[in-house]
Amino acid sequence: MLAAVLHDFNQLRLEDVPRPRAEAFGEVVVQIKSCGICATDFKAIKGIRRNVSFPLIPGHEPSGVVVEVGPGVSQFKAGDAVIAMPSGSCGFCEYCRTGRSHYCKNAFTTGGDGPRDVWPGAFAEYMKTLDRCLFPKPPEISFDAAALTEPLSGAWKGVVQYSEMEIGDDVVIIGVGSIGLLCLMVAKAAGAGRLIAIDRSDYALQNALASGASHAINPDREDAKKRVYEILPEGPDLVVEAAGPIQAVQLMVDLRRRGTKWNVFGITTHEKFELDGGHTHFLEGRMDASFGTNPLAMSKAIRLMQKGLVDTGKIISHHFPLSEIHQGIEVMSSKEHNKVIIHP
Repeated sequence: MLAAVLHDFNQLRLEDVPRPRAEAFGEVVVQIKSCGICATDFKAIKGIRRNVSFPLIPGHEPSGVVVEVGPGVSQFKAGDAVIAMPSGSCGFCEYCRTGRSHYCKNAFTTGGDGPRDVWPGAFAEYMKTLDRCLFPKPPEISFDAAALTEPLSGAWKGVVQYSEMEIGDDVVIIGVGSIGLLCLMVAKAAGAGRLIAIDRSDYALQNALASGASHAINPDREDAKKRVYEILPEGPDLVVEAAGPIQAVQLMVDLRRRGTKWNVFGITTHEKFELDGGHTHFLEGRMDASFGTNPLAMSKAIRLMQKGLVDTGKIISHHFPLSEIHQGIEVMSSKEHNKVIIHP
């Protein structure tokens, strides 16, 4: 089969590799129809993220069709349209038994990062995973939209489950690339009051306004904190950092007032920011963070799409066949892109 294999940073090669087979208990082979390029994929390929073991077939946001099942698989059969959760857990460790399977001590991941056990991912014509990582794809959700279940589940987990956004909350989203837009769309569906998008890209801000933001702020043209407090004199109820750069985290810290909840969502690099201890104490806000996903979050994301509350297809800006994946990676470097989908 054709696959994109990362041999070293900036060395992604299209190669003919053996097709996986479903041989062990619970294994399933999926023919990939659509797979999103995540920012973490881009960072791994470009060497921005260094926790990578080579060789690696990246890609962890797939949807597709089951083509082969191994022994013990009873919930899926060949021909079933499915959505794949990239992380697989053991089900027996303390974290799994207490509902935090994304902390699993014995986890594996397909094409992503985090666990030491990394399986080949979905920038390939076929991918092997376990049946417990699969969810049936509802017929009303396209393969493209379904490929964004994992990032949508992360947005739901961060905004609703962890930060506990309430109906009527005034929310600020810093960084409205693809994951920021999904956070924004979840907040909108959950009943946010005023919904402010902050980004240095006018292209991204236009997308945010089209996706339900009430206000858009470009910090390169105006003082972001001043403008937020002009819109929200009492300050925001929730601030979500979905951008990545350390400056975005610092802006989030600066935007707090008493009781503000804030979620460190976008930054994945090991950089430091400062907090005034006394100020943080007396503000009595709550800091959350969110990474990865779990079966609950995946199920909630599918439900949001199935009921028409969030349309992930709206944030897809580019499509490329697997044979042109290098063009897709280069698009990720441009300012005028949103979600890029690869079609093996």
